[in-house]
Amino acid sequence: MNDPHGDAGAAIFTASHDGACDDAALLGRIGQGDEDAMAAFYREHGRVVLGQVLLVVGERVLAEEIVQDTMLAVWHGAGSFRGESSVRSWVIAIARRQTRDRLRGHRLRVVDDTYLADQPSSGPGPEVTALDRAELAEVTGAIRELAPPHRELLGLVFGSGLSLPDVAGVLEIPVGTVKSRLTAARTALGRVLNEKGQNR
Repeated sequence: MNDPHGDAGAAIFTASHDGACDDAALLGRIGQGDEDAMAAFYREHGRVVLGQVLLVVGERVLAEEIVQDTMLAVWHGAGSFRGESSVRSWVIAIARRQTRDRLRGHRLRVVDDTYLADQPSSGPGPEVTALDRAELAEVTGAIRELAPPHRELLGLVFGSGLSLPDVAGVLEIPVGTVKSRLTAARTALGRVLNEKGQNR
């Protein structure tokens, strides 16, 4: 399978972030029209946001356009940040809204609750074993074969450096629902990895 995501897609499990205070200060400066602060904000968050959007839309050009729209929204809306969530979850939530707006009316949906509700909950099985034994590159490739809701959730939980409460805030669902959907997504991921292992 060709990799449409490039370096950003490969980095979905490598994001880390420790500059919460600096981020809030950057947003304060951006709110005052500081272009240097905006550039620094883009360097800090642009790659992670791009990787997350790519997981959902699967097209690099479209994902880059959505990231640009997201950063424009940050430029105009920095003053609205109230510190009720982490800056990273705030900007990813903006990116998610931008993605939803772009995809509205298209076949692809960011979150399909009907699809998620229909996924069976299963205990440990060959899928879990396959996931435990998989290498990072295999996991990254397998994620790209999942349905968009699973890709989005796994990217948020493992790729964006967000806490489960932050993920719940981005998705606008309870933390308990995040946990149950994460179990379903991990099972689906393990299934793909197991199938790949059997086909070798």
